[in-house]
Amino acid sequence: MSTPYPFTALVGQDDLRLALLLNAVSPAVGGVLVRGEKGTAKSTAVRALSALLPEVPVVAGCRFSCDPAAVDPNCPDGPHESGGASARPARMVELPVGASEDRLVGALDIERALAEGVKAFEPGLLADAHRGILYVDEVNLLHDHLVDLLLDAAAMGASYVEREGVSVRHAARFLLVGTMNPEEGELRPQLLDRFGLTVEVAASRETDQRVEVVRRRLAYDDDPEAFAGRWADDEAALRERVVAARALLPQVTLGDGALRQIAATCAAFEVDGMRADIVMARTATALAAWAGRTDVESEDVRQAALLALPHRRRRNPFDAPGLDEDKLDETLEEAREDDGPEPPDGDGGPDGGGPDGGGGQPPADSGPDSPGLPSQNQGEGSDREDAPAPQAPASGGPGEQQAVPAAEPFRTKALSVPGIGEGAAGRRSRARTEHGRTTGSRRPQGSLTKLHLAATVQAAAPHQRARGRSGTGLVVRRDDLRQATREGREGNLVLFVVDASGSMAARQRMSAVKGAVLSLLLDAYQRRDKVGLVTFRGSAAEVALPPTSSVDAAAARLQTLPTGGRTPLAAGLLKAHDVLRVERLRDAARRPLLVVVTDGRATGGVEPVAQAGRAARLFAAEGVASVVVDCESGYVRLGLAGQLAGELGGTAVTLDELRADSIAGLVKDVQGQSHHSRRAA
Repeated sequence: MSTPYPFTALVGQDDLRLALLLNAVSPAVGGVLVRGEKGTAKSTAVRALSALLPEVPVVAGCRFSCDPAAVDPNCPDGPHESGGASARPARMVELPVGASEDRLVGALDIERALAEGVKAFEPGLLADAHRGILYVDEVNLLHDHLVDLLLDAAAMGASYVEREGVSVRHAARFLLVGTMNPEEGELRPQLLDRFGLTVEVAASRETDQRVEVVRRRLAYDDDPEAFAGRWADDEAALRERVVAARALLPQVTLGDGALRQIAATCAAFEVDGMRADIVMARTATALAAWAGRTDVESEDVRQAALLALPHRRRRNPFDAPGLDEDKLDETLEEAREDDGPEPPDGDGGPDGGGPDGGGGQPPADSGPDSPGLPSQNQGEGSDREDAPAPQAPASGGPGEQQAVPAAEPFRTKALSVPGIGEGAAGRRSRARTEHGRTTGSRRPQGSLTKLHLAATVQAAAPHQRARGRSGTGLVVRRDDLRQATREGREGNLVLFVVDASGSMAARQRMSAVKGAVLSLLLDAYQRRDKVGLVTFRGSAAEVALPPTSSVDAAAARLQTLPTGGRTPLAAGLLKAHDVLRVERLRDAARRPLLVVVTDGRATGGVEPVAQAGRAARLFAAEGVASVVVDCESGYVRLGLAGQLAGELGGTAVTLDELRADSIAGLVKDVQGQSHHSRRAA
């Protein structure tokens, strides 16, 4: 919209507003990752911030927004002559999920560079966002390669584009804001660590606050300009405060006491690496400047920890985000005691938090109706749930047992789908991809992105005499250019079909089964798969979790899975077949891997064994890769899981063989030939 929603009109979301403003004061903080459910004003807040920022002076005509006071000597549009400066509003550039690498970093025309010797560069979104805001909605759904490029540019303040020896470099310093809904999948820890701060947002549970949100939104929709006008004074005051904090920032002193508290906090929470310490130091400094102080106080360190550490403590997708505030207060107190007493106006003052962790009081002008923001973390997202509430399980009848906890997960042997796919990039099965090892060449279909040099020379060589070549040079024309074809890895849809019947109900046995499925879920997370969960027991099967990128949601459903009743194996397989049919319509390129976790017994319905066999042969006829995790135990074994695997055209593997140190092969193709998959790099 031409008139953005005012930043100061946002209701609640104190942590989000504070994190955004701290990055506006000090972009070196490293950006913000906003985690939360849909409809919580994430994108509204970011767009409002861009309108709040001061104007940016730029060199007139420069596509890369060079600062007239500090011109980039390497600017592709340079050298710039003195004068010709102008000012423009700060930009908010949005990166769509489906963006290509060229759209992000810029497009270098390889064809003109090789055939005509012209370095033609079209700036990308990183150049557009320089000295502004780069907003990535659903950053967890962005291709990992693009996320790497994005975060590298944010860390280095520059973007590098290289194509076959031709390179372009330009400045790219921006405030990075990513948003994500955890229900749609997590970012891997290495990428989480690259975001400076993180905040959890959720819709308020307070009736009055929800009423005020609706009232203000309706008023804005009715007349955006009039609504913005009512908040103009507050917006101007907040803008002046940002400018003043920026000016004060170089004068802020980070004393040894605050540094010791920062180091002690990061050590106490076992945060990997040193990035957390650096981000906390920069955040605490920005907090002091925002409060109008030149000294960093203990409460600044505490608030910095609450914003900078929660996402860095996630070692795997099953770790709950957050920070133990009691432990944080104890750590800060111990570090303060080791460093000696603070001045009376420090931590115990009206703006500081005492040993009880009470925290500072917000400024008098803070709150949803004012430009000021509190420095205390309100824990607004603490009561949200990252996964939907588990559905009620199908009735298991007599003998139903309560859910048992899963055993400790372990590293599993690699499973893969035979053949070569063309699905979404990942780390499981072989696929034709944009990034990977070069396997051949072809004529370009559209613009050339990856040149196959040897094939290009080979195509041009026979025509050199006809083209009047002289000397040792090689005359290359557009028709000679060849695109490299590459092979990498794709992510698959791993659909778990879990037997929760009475034959699986022994508590120790079911705990081991859940631990195995949990291990496979962790493997799916690492390999960028989608996962789904079908369970069967009693008289029916149900989709406990439709296919999703959120493996922690699947883990949550698994933990609450009760057992008992008969074994409707055929119903479970048919339900899984329906799930795959629907998913094939949604995403035909993503190949499935069926993982059936059962002892192979079929006792539900009429002719249960024959029905299960017929259902299994449906998957074999469609060439669906499958693995049966054989959960049968005891001295006398019937081998029913192996028979089921034969009907599926897949392989049976015991729980012990599933471990990475086992030597058993796990997947075979539908012709019955053993397929030993290479472990993804």
